[in-house]
Amino acid sequence: MKLKVKKKTYDEVMALKIPKHKKPRKPSLVLRTVANLVSLTDLWKARYKTHGTLPPKSEGPCLVLMNHSSFIDLPIAQRIMFPRPVSIVCTYDAFIGKKWLLRGLGCIPTRKFITDLALIHDMKHALSRGVNVLMYPEAGYSLDGTATVMPKLGKLVKMLDVPVVFIKTEGAFTRDPLYNELKIRKVPVSANVSTLFTKDDVKSLSAEELDAKLDMAFTFDNFAWQKENGIMTSESFRADGLERTLYLCPHCGAEGFMHGEGIKIRCDACGKSYTMSEFGELFADDGETEFSHIPDWFRWQREKVREELLDGTYSLDIPVKIGIMNDFKALYTVGTGRLSHTLEGFHLTGCEGKLDYSQKALSSYTLNADFFWYELGDIICIGDSHALYYCFPDAGVPVAKARLATEELYKLHQDREFHLKHCTECNHPHHEEFTRRLVKAH
Repeated sequence: MKLKVKKKTYDEVMALKIPKHKKPRKPSLVLRTVANLVSLTDLWKARYKTHGTLPPKSEGPCLVLMNHSSFIDLPIAQRIMFPRPVSIVCTYDAFIGKKWLLRGLGCIPTRKFITDLALIHDMKHALSRGVNVLMYPEAGYSLDGTATVMPKLGKLVKMLDVPVVFIKTEGAFTRDPLYNELKIRKVPVSANVSTLFTKDDVKSLSAEELDAKLDMAFTFDNFAWQKENGIMTSESFRADGLERTLYLCPHCGAEGFMHGEGIKIRCDACGKSYTMSEFGELFADDGETEFSHIPDWFRWQREKVREELLDGTYSLDIPVKIGIMNDFKALYTVGTGRLSHTLEGFHLTGCEGKLDYSQKALSSYTLNADFFWYELGDIICIGDSHALYYCFPDAGVPVAKARLATEELYKLHQDREFHLKHCTECNHPHHEEFTRRLVKAH
């Protein structure tokens, strides 16, 4: 899938008008019918099947939550919901060059991992008109086949006060994992549809109880599913790009020297290699297999990142090409700059000194770090309600590590002692209170 890209100067982009907010339209039946017909070929190739049913229409519109594994998620959702109207919460980049189409389909644009109060109003507006609302609470595709970190939704569910439907796909990740550069494998795909909360549940359960059940629903492991169900991926390219997810060698500890190609992933620093089996497992070609299960390897990388954060050795400081998005017309390339990530957060500079943007560690619980984004390259995206900054690092820079670091740093900054020690300026609600207490104690 491609994205419209235009070259402009930083000043030209900053002078562009930010689109005015518009309430979502009621989805067009004609456009929804066409969209479903167009997606039939992809679903047929994936041998797609649906299990379970939606609640009766008499119960009114629903909030539909779905896990996010690959691009086929959207055709699956359209297939399940048709002919019922549904407004899908989409990222801003999805609207570029397709604004008229997505507006006609009733889609609701939002920025990833940025507080967006207008989104809640738009969701309530759609539901009030009898339109179902679909959202992918993970917001980003899974990097390692397990659930991506997502926000607590219990309070939102109670606020919307409608039944909640859960769509869980099986095979979508295995068929098209993000690291594999859009190379499709011959894997059957299915989706399980269930009512997670009735309207009575939403009323009777607390926000905390709803969150606990949501966390349980969004607990899965696609590599374990593949092995348990004997799903074979015999393609010769199944390890291509795997270094995007597994960037740290468990044998020698070298970072950024892993290389996935064919059915193997190899560390160019120490030479140790692993073969990826047809069932998604890894086996060392010589010596000990440190991690046969890919999510275990990824989890170990997370632990290593956390250790770096705690001992103060973590840092990211890299040259990047910069793209800015602040309307629905294009991604505007504005030149080069430098992106750094420290214990306090992100700092992006560039465009001959005109761009200087900082984002504190507590600004977001995760990071929009993507592989092979719109076939342009791996990206790290930061930003606010005024503009999104898409940073394209040199090949080989592990953007997955930046996502892990963002998530672990956010957790650590919830610890007041860590936060007060490492954050010099912020708007954290506890910062002023604890600074005052420390001064009083002295």
